[in-house]
This record gives sequence, C-alpha cells and structure tokens, in this order.
Amino acid sequence: MLIHAEPLTRFAAAITEAAGSLPAEAQEVATHLVEANLKGHDSHGVGMIPHYVRNIRAGLLKPNRHARRVSETGSIAVFDGDMGYGQVIAREATDWAIAKAKATGLSAFALRNTHHVARVGTYGEQAAAQGLVSIHFVNVRLAPGRVAPFGGIKGRYGTDPVCITFPGTEKLPPVVLDFATSKVAAGKLRVALNEGKHMPDGMLIDAQGNDATDPAVFYRANGSMLPFGEHKGSGLALACELLAGVLTGGGAMQAQFPNEGVKNGMFSIVIDPARFGDRAWMEEEMEAHIGWVKSSPPRPGVDTVMIAGDPERRSRQKRIETGIPIDATSWGELVEAAGTVGLPEAQIPVQG
Repeated sequence: MLIHAEPLTRFAAAITEAAGSLPAEAQEVATHLVEANLKGHDSHGVGMIPHYVRNIRAGLLKPNRHARRVSETGSIAVFDGDMGYGQVIAREATDWAIAKAKATGLSAFALRNTHHVARVGTYGEQAAAQGLVSIHFVNVRLAPGRVAPFGGIKGRYGTDPVCITFPGTEKLPPVVLDFATSKVAAGKLRVALNEGKHMPDGMLIDAQGNDATDPAVFYRANGSMLPFGEHKGSGLALACELLAGVLTGGGAMQAQFPNEGVKNGMFSIVIDPARFGDRAWMEEEMEAHIGWVKSSPPRPGVDTVMIAGDPERRSRQKRIETGIPIDATSWGELVEAAGTVGLPEAQIPVQG
C-alpha cells in the first residue's frame, strides 16, 4: 500500500498518544518516524511503533520524559533520558549543544539511558540547520548482541551508528553522513522479513558462522549481522561502545545485562565552523569539492554520482508526491498496535 505522510503522521501520533504520551510528544515522535520513512529509511520509520507499544506495556519505555541534565561543566554536559522517547530526549540534548556551540564555538554532550533515538541523521540535520558541524556516536544495548565482531560468529555489538554532518550553503544542501556500523540496519532486516525478501550475500551469517541471506535466520535462528568493511566497521562499532556506552555512563554491550528493550547512549560533538576560519572561503571550498566529486563519470548502471544526504533528499521528494510504501505485514502490525492501545477504528487510515 501507499499512504501519504500527513495521514500516516496522524495515525502514528494517535497510537503514540493512546499509548500514554502527551499530545506534543506523540506528534514529535510521529513526525520523526514519518520523516525517516520519507527519506527512505523504513527501518527507522513507523514500523518501530509496534515495538514501542510492547516496550511501554513492559515498562521498558516511559512516555513523557525529558533530557535530565546530570552535570554541566563549561561546554560539556551529561544528560540522562530516564528511558523516555529518544526522539524527544536526543533532540533536547542537541538543542543544548547547539546553543552552547554558538556561545563558545564547541560543545559536547553524553546522553545515557534513553530509549531508541531512531534516525540519528535527524540530530545532525538539526545542527546543520543552525550552520554547525556535528559528530555523533551511538551504541545500542539490545539483548542479545546483533552484530558479530570481525572474525567472530556470535553477536557482540549493536548496529552502533555514526553520523557526521556539515552545514550547507546557499547553493548546496548539508552533507549528512549517517550509517550503521553493521552492513545493514536491523530494521531493514525486519522490513525484508515482513516483505518476504532475502538479503544480498555478505550481510548475514547463521549460528554456525555460515553465509545466510534469509532474514529469518537472524530473527529466529540466532544468526548475526556482519560489520561493514570487515575490521573497519568492527573497529568503529567498538568506538561507539566506548564513547556512547562507557564514556556516557550508560553501559556497553557485555555478557550479562537486563532486558531493557532498546537502550541507546549517544556521544555528540557540535562545532561552530566560523571559529576556525573564514566562513565564506569554507563554503566556496565545499562547493568546489562537492562539484568535483559529482563530476566523476558514473559507473555502468549508475545514473549519477551522489554524496551523503542525496539519496534521502531524492527519496523524500518522490514519497511526498507518491506516498510512503508500507508492506501488508508491517501495516497489520500497526493496526494491531492501534487496537492494543484502544485506538478507535475510525482513526485508522483507509488503505490506498
């Protein structure tokens, strides 16, 4: 099915509010998720809502929490999310970092104990919209480990994303580099499973370490995802665990830890580029470099050379016009979640 962003946002907000959120929080969570769908990241879109509802009912996700500042020393702060919605809490911590970077040139924060922050690129875009550079490391405490270390069989890491953004100019949009350190985000496996599709070779292994393509191997037979770039992705995942897990105080993946649903830590640095030199020269240099990169002749089968952020902008433009595709299984899960929280059937959009 295809559904346009506006009715999907209303539906997502209605479920979230019925599950216990105040209207403003429900709207923010829904808008964040649908924006991920628009940008082509269905793994981080409204398909997460049934999982959120289950975690609320299990006491693992606590609606209506805010970023609680544990400490602030100059341009450094530590925040605790009290296992509230990451979409709200990570945005609030990033708001603090933006204001501090504008005042001092540089800020950093450690965020711990928050539920799923969802698409990390959102917070990078938040900083870029204010003309700031940002760097984000996130760890994912989710039992059991999802991603095998380089050379290993059993999962020891989460998908542990990294995001780096650079503000745009009058001529160019911002650069938004946002990727999981696994070869694919776990949510993309969920989407493939719901659609009855297999994954490309080289992304999954089964419980014995053999190559696999069926996402059911991951969800139902103790398989693992592989890190991207072999030792490089594995090394970046370790960095995420140390920076977003250990440094923040939220904890890193280990042999024994309680079921916490989805628990994220995030370590972020926000920078005012104007403190490093002439802003006009930087913008001209950025435009020249990106123009040079995109001038490369495309390989056979590639229509154009893109940079980080281009695929999301292209997807958003298309899906605003045509609607967001949702497979039958994912839609059924959303409708079931709506029923679980007592949402009236009249508030469920008609398929089309």
